[in-house]
Amino acid sequence: MLVETHNELITTLTKRLAQTDAPPVPWLGVLIRLARTPGQRLRMSDLARDMTMSTSGLTRLIDRIEAAGHVTREACPEDRRGLWASLTPAGLDVVLAAAPGHVADLDELLQEALGEDDLETLTDLLRRVRDHIRGMSDSPG
Repeated sequence: MLVETHNELITTLTKRLAQTDAPPVPWLGVLIRLARTPGQRLRMSDLARDMTMSTSGLTRLIDRIEAAGHVTREACPEDRRGLWASLTPAGLDVVLAAAPGHVADLDELLQEALGEDDLETLTDLLRRVRDHIRGMSDSPG
């Protein structure tokens, strides 16, 4: 039930974004995540974790975003196997143009459906789940 509801929400947001010049939801999520990071770059493994994607899935997505000129990949000097994903100026332009409308759509959908009190509860619950997931990825084994 939760997965179906999540998928329906993503489908609705994707349809709304398709009516604009914005990139698809997964692209925009990656670009927003990079834009919110100091230096506007993250190690690919950290970005995959933050986006709750497999590293191979993120690599395929970054391939397409990089081909569009919105990110670049650079070797990580501390780890020869690691790569950084960096936001380009064109990628930042996309975020600045698309994010406000996307966030407004999401806020509108959630506020219409939930109201202020339930929205605060949902936000708290999602933060707890996020923190739990982050804690799982930081623990050994």
